[in-house]
Amino acid sequence: GWLFRRVMACGRRSGDSKRQVILFILCVCVCQSGAETLRYSLPEEMERDSFVANIAKDLGVPLSQLAARKARVVSEGNEQLFRLNQNTGVLTAKESLDREEICPQSDTCTLVFKIFFENPLQLIRGEVEVRDVNDNSPVFPVNEMVLEILETASPGSRFPLESAQDKDVGINGLQNYSLGSNAYFSLALETGKDGVKYVELVLQRQLDREEKGELNLLLTAIDGGSPPRSGTAQVRIVVVDANDNIPVFEREVYEVRLAENSPPEQLVVRVAAADPDEGSYGKVRYAFTQTPERSRQLFQLNPATGEIRVAGNLDFEESRNHKMVVKATDGGGLSAHCKVQVEVLDMNDNAPEIALTSLTASIPEDAPPRTVVALFSVRDRDSGDNGRTECSIDGDLPFSLIPTFDNYYEVRTNAALDRERTAEYNITITAMDWGTTRLSSRESIFVQISDVNDNPPEFSQEIYTMSVAENNSPMLRIGNINATDADAGKNARLNYAVVRQEGKEQPEVSVNAENGDVYILRPLDYEKLRAFEVAVRATDGGSPPLSAQAVLRVVVRDENDNTPVVLHPSPDSSAAGELVPRWAPSGYLVAKVVAVDADAGQNAWLSYELAKATEPGLFRVGLHSGEVRTARAVTERDAPRQKLIVLVRDRGQPPRSATATLAVALVDGFSEAHLRVSEETPAADPDGPLTLYLIASLACMSALFLATAVAAVAVKLRRARRSETETLPTFPPTATESNAGSLPRSYVYDVCFAAGTVNSEFRFLRPLFPCFPAGLPPGRGEQRSSVCSQDAANLGDKGD
Repeated sequence: GWLFRRVMACGRRSGDSKRQVILFILCVCVCQSGAETLRYSLPEEMERDSFVANIAKDLGVPLSQLAARKARVVSEGNEQLFRLNQNTGVLTAKESLDREEICPQSDTCTLVFKIFFENPLQLIRGEVEVRDVNDNSPVFPVNEMVLEILETASPGSRFPLESAQDKDVGINGLQNYSLGSNAYFSLALETGKDGVKYVELVLQRQLDREEKGELNLLLTAIDGGSPPRSGTAQVRIVVVDANDNIPVFEREVYEVRLAENSPPEQLVVRVAAADPDEGSYGKVRYAFTQTPERSRQLFQLNPATGEIRVAGNLDFEESRNHKMVVKATDGGGLSAHCKVQVEVLDMNDNAPEIALTSLTASIPEDAPPRTVVALFSVRDRDSGDNGRTECSIDGDLPFSLIPTFDNYYEVRTNAALDRERTAEYNITITAMDWGTTRLSSRESIFVQISDVNDNPPEFSQEIYTMSVAENNSPMLRIGNINATDADAGKNARLNYAVVRQEGKEQPEVSVNAENGDVYILRPLDYEKLRAFEVAVRATDGGSPPLSAQAVLRVVVRDENDNTPVVLHPSPDSSAAGELVPRWAPSGYLVAKVVAVDADAGQNAWLSYELAKATEPGLFRVGLHSGEVRTARAVTERDAPRQKLIVLVRDRGQPPRSATATLAVALVDGFSEAHLRVSEETPAADPDGPLTLYLIASLACMSALFLATAVAAVAVKLRRARRSETETLPTFPPTATESNAGSLPRSYVYDVCFAAGTVNSEFRFLRPLFPCFPAGLPPGRGEQRSSVCSQDAANLGDKGD
């Protein structure tokens, strides 16, 4: 924009419309050629925060994009000289710029900066030329210069003077010298190949010491600024006596090549000048003249020997050449000059410098390959191979370096990341130059890998088995399920729940959603539910959430909460009657007490014992079988009516028990009189033959009944085997499975008789198959004996 206005202004001043068109076309071409680099100029010594340019306008970027894309300006080097206002898009100078301080040895001073944009990443190069202003006056190294000139010096002789130094450049630099009015000398101005102006006094007429032994002249140095600045020095001319020989150097120019960082006191060169005069006129002393102050600081000259040695730290990056003028003066005041040119050789003494420009501190673990993590630049102040650099990343990391432009590199991912394997990376970047002795520097950057919900929970077990005693209290904690999630944060925060299945009742357990504790909701009954399984689920807090399932198996432990149940003799009858013949020997089977316990294990193991008996020594009870047998042979002295109370006890803690009552009648000849249940003594039977006939009739009827019963049982068993869907009879739980304290299947008796009349007749038959209810099949391979006297009442009706 500035260039366009200047060109159009020139065109208007020219007054030629065609020239304006040509200038406009040239301006457009120039602007197009510089589109890649922004170029501005700024005079030095401007105030702080001075306007440089409107970046937003020059780039055509809306102001809203500057803040959104985090636009910022970065200057080359360690010091940031410019500031970019993201709200206005204006580029300003942070401090007042002094061209002589920033670019002390350059005619042009160009400051390079770069503007960075993010989202997407973009870099624009810019240059600001700091224009010189005439703010420095020429300065002579000394306020007074003393020249001793022989009076025999011929006109036209030249005498070099100290040159003035002006820190400004170009037209503002040193341009001319002037000498005060005098009759003997004039000035001669010469410009060397390096552009430095040298001034010499030219003798115009012969000196006469006797006429005037000393002259004082005023030398003025003038620059080309507007307004011009000047500096002065006194030149004192001392006319000495005749000395017809001047010192002569071996060479007019001494050229030396010296490595930078040479140690102090190292000899650089030895200049020598010879004077054939004798005495003080032939003694030569050496001194620097027309030599910059910086060179005087870096080198020292021995005035007696002419040896020039290193006095300071030589730095190739600061100055590559040093030019000095040595003046040799004899005792008579005659002098000669020679030039010493020192070329500083570059050494690899600067390690590469890594400057981090942009860094993404955290990236997600599902970031795709080639994701940009950081942007940095590398600079080496050396030259040649010593300044050529290469970069690498230490270790086997999923990152790579991609060169971009100039000396900038991008750090990109080159493989998939997994936070669960590595949560953060310490990326060490090594920059190394190509010098003979290679120097390197390192920079470490830390990159955090943020979590993504890519891992489902995992249970510690596929199946959890827990146990609980029956009759538990509600909401009883019985254990804990545990799952882990390899993710972090909310992605690893787990929630536990019971999986409910449609069509099924609410499960008996509940799981704490936070810690996985398992609770039983209500009391359980082992006899109704011995074990059950439910599915449990662990769900993480990610989006979308991931889950896993496990099986929870709950086993109910039995408690001794059921009292033994006596199946035979039936507890509903007032007393069960058993008949024992008088001739029964010891060990005669009287009856079998059958009992079951709904509990399991030790709680269902039953034992039998005789709690009370009319004749305690007459009967005994099997501890585990429950069989009531005679303990000795029955005698005539034994009471015909015996009452037994059998105690049935389980082995639980505490034990539970039940009792069974048996009424036993001791009979002789199976007479009906022995079946009386009254307390009175039975009367003697007057009809002995009739009783015999009755017994014979009963035997025949029993045989017929036995055949009928066997046939009926066989038919029922066949039908039961064909039908597998018919319902079994209802017994207390585990009654048919108990092997401890219950009647073995091979010794089950079915006792059916009527005890309600004294006229009933007892039938003692051999063991038969039992009388089962309809549909109850006998066990395979088992034998059962039964004494069925279902017609006992009928027998009573047939009595005599």
